[in-house]
Amino acid sequence: MRPPRLGDFDRLPHDRARGAAAEDAAEAHLRSLGMKVVARNVVTHAGELDLVALDGETLCFVEIKARTRADFGRAIEAVGRRKQERIARAAALFLAKNRSRRPCRFDVVGLDRGEDGSWSVTYVRDAFRLG
Repeated sequence: MRPPRLGDFDRLPHDRARGAAAEDAAEAHLRSLGMKVVARNVVTHAGELDLVALDGETLCFVEIKARTRADFGRAIEAVGRRKQERIARAAALFLAKNRSRRPCRFDVVGLDRGEDGSWSVTYVRDAFRLG
């Protein structure tokens, strides 16, 4: 897979702009896999859903993380138990509001920049499940 194009990620003016650039790269990756993004940056009382996508008939709630340095581990490692629970609560609200009965799963896209400046994508389907 080609590395994502994140341009001058470090020169973007704020976290929101960097987040949008990472979401653009993740969305392009998911589309290249045949998925259809149906919503972005869905805000609920429980938190935000980065992307909501369809993979066939399955509704996927996709968390996106980007890391420019490996000091604190890989990007996908930033989605711990508390974050997973917050995503699940937000997803439940999304499903209730949209009256969806589709099968669902939680995916994670990690974008990591190497020392040479290139970016790599780690995509984990069905990354976690909650009780």
